[in-house]
Amino acid sequence: MDNPPLRQRLEELRREIHQHNYRYYVLNAPTISDLEYDRLMNELKRIEAEHPEWITPDSPTQRAGAPPSEKFAKVRHPAPILSLANAFGADETRAWFERVRKLDERVERAQFVVEPKIDGLTVVLHYRRGVFVRGATRGDGEVGEDITANLRTIKAIPLRIPVDPSSLSTFDLPATLVVRGEVFITHKDFEALNRRLAEAGERTYLNPRNTAAGALRQLDPGVTASRPLTLLVYEIVHHEGGVVPSSQWGRLEYLRALGFPVTDAARRFDDIEEAIAYIESWGERRADLPYDADGVVIKIDDLNLAADLGVVGKDPRGAVAFKFPAQEVTTRLLDIRVNVGRTGVLTPYAVLEPVEIGGVKVERATLHNFDFIAGKDIRIGDRVLVKRAGEVIPYIIGPIVEARSGGERPYDPPEVCPACGEPVEHFEGEVAWYCVNAACPAQLIRNVEHFVSRGAMDIVGLGINIVRQLIEAGLVGDVADLYTLKREDLLALEGFAGKKADNLLSAIADSRKRPLNRLITALGIRGVGEVVAADLARHYPSLDELRRAAVEDLQAIEGIGPNVAQSIVDWFARPRNQQVLAKLKAAGVWPTGPLPVARRPSSAALNGLTFVVTGTLAGFTRQEAKEFIQAHGGKVTGSVSRKTDYLVAGENPGSKLEKARALGVRVIGEDELRKMAEN
Repeated sequence: MDNPPLRQRLEELRREIHQHNYRYYVLNAPTISDLEYDRLMNELKRIEAEHPEWITPDSPTQRAGAPPSEKFAKVRHPAPILSLANAFGADETRAWFERVRKLDERVERAQFVVEPKIDGLTVVLHYRRGVFVRGATRGDGEVGEDITANLRTIKAIPLRIPVDPSSLSTFDLPATLVVRGEVFITHKDFEALNRRLAEAGERTYLNPRNTAAGALRQLDPGVTASRPLTLLVYEIVHHEGGVVPSSQWGRLEYLRALGFPVTDAARRFDDIEEAIAYIESWGERRADLPYDADGVVIKIDDLNLAADLGVVGKDPRGAVAFKFPAQEVTTRLLDIRVNVGRTGVLTPYAVLEPVEIGGVKVERATLHNFDFIAGKDIRIGDRVLVKRAGEVIPYIIGPIVEARSGGERPYDPPEVCPACGEPVEHFEGEVAWYCVNAACPAQLIRNVEHFVSRGAMDIVGLGINIVRQLIEAGLVGDVADLYTLKREDLLALEGFAGKKADNLLSAIADSRKRPLNRLITALGIRGVGEVVAADLARHYPSLDELRRAAVEDLQAIEGIGPNVAQSIVDWFARPRNQQVLAKLKAAGVWPTGPLPVARRPSSAALNGLTFVVTGTLAGFTRQEAKEFIQAHGGKVTGSVSRKTDYLVAGENPGSKLEKARALGVRVIGEDELRKMAEN
């Protein structure tokens, strides 16, 4: 029965998929993610399954890819270089197994080989009498592009096989051997490449896959040689002569014996359920792979059986790709907004057109800082690449420049704080922009929470919920107001009875006895954590002395640089902050005298090492982790820099983890921290 709207949708899908194939395979500049592409293709397949009479030879479902580029000579493959059907989850994998089992009863007794599905660029390598003579891209599956000169620059590709003549007799080597592999860039090499490019002032890349594809299809092999490309080989496409194993597992071992790089992550299983269980475990260990993999491939080990099962459309029936939930997608950047943190740092974030990543709906993503936006030339209205790995907060990788229509708007950092309207400050050499108004409403709750925290004034019983309650009731407008609270004020609040009010007032009164270094820490001056606060307290016997210090005086203290010195001077110079100090002094919160002698470290195992702690730790609070490190001779700072030796990361580590990776700082967990201290 004819259905004009459905037929129109069919043609729209074909045109759209053809365009995306061209951008992906010819231009190496995709504008959508693999997940979005799969959705379009699956919708087209469903329509054609309902109306097989509408299938045409030029439908995207009837061929393996896009035509080759015209800038390279064409190479016809000796056999079709096919793609694979996708299975999203265990149930779809079992459905594939049931389909092929019904076609051939031998499938019931078959073994299965599971291999990672590497997200790179497929290449076909030709060897004649053991010598590498030609290399090509996959192209449309029938005809590819001759990139032999570029492939020769990849050191992982053997120019002569077998690499070790003793591993295989000459008699077993086919006169002609054509193999298939995947060229890619490892995570480590990709990060190092981008660091080198950034240091040289050159454009960096968005992801390893596009970088590898672009490097392979350069007209100048010298450009290809400058990129850290490698490959893994996993299939024999064609051979003439010699004795070649008839199982996939045997061929992987055979290829390895010849000297080809072959994955160590492949496994063979006696039944489909064992294979599925192994695959599902990869969801948790996916990040452990040194390269990007968007799934794993399940292959019937008996290649004769797999061949007998034949091909449906462009997909061989004897294998299927088990796809992982996507970690990277593209979507539209609708707006850029700004959060103001406790220390006044302005942090931009992206408002996105809602998109699903790894089963989670995402509408917000971090943009790191304003330098990141400028460096990546991210504009409002851009189509952007978004990543969410594990439970880490989603973040923008960069814009898809090729998808721009001309209506996108460049973004300029704000000149005033979006919360209080005070001018913001930006210090030379730093990426952060700051609001230094201590009474900024966006900072107030977090400022008070920091002031009463264990490492500062340590006011027991005053958690963030009570802090919020006090502020919303209008009882606290700055940290000094804590010391003017009365019993009747607290009893008027919901949840407060006599004993609770008395205990809180007693804890506030006790905090007046805290030493000077704790009060300096509590003030929340940008760049002044516990270590710097202790140094300041050793040099200045009171806040009266400290607020008279000049930038030059502060810089004379070891460990205090020009930016921190300037931020201290600026903090004390602001009229609103001076009012807070006056109220604290009037309330009797004005410790003087030298800092008590610090407790000697219990060991020197961490001596000379600088740590940053981030995220939620299982066995420590943040404060306990700091005290543990300091007790073993280590130093703890609040921000990651090139001077940081280790980042101790728990769950939900946030932007500090990304900065540590960008700077090459080693990331450890609390178990490794304990082991270091024990040793």
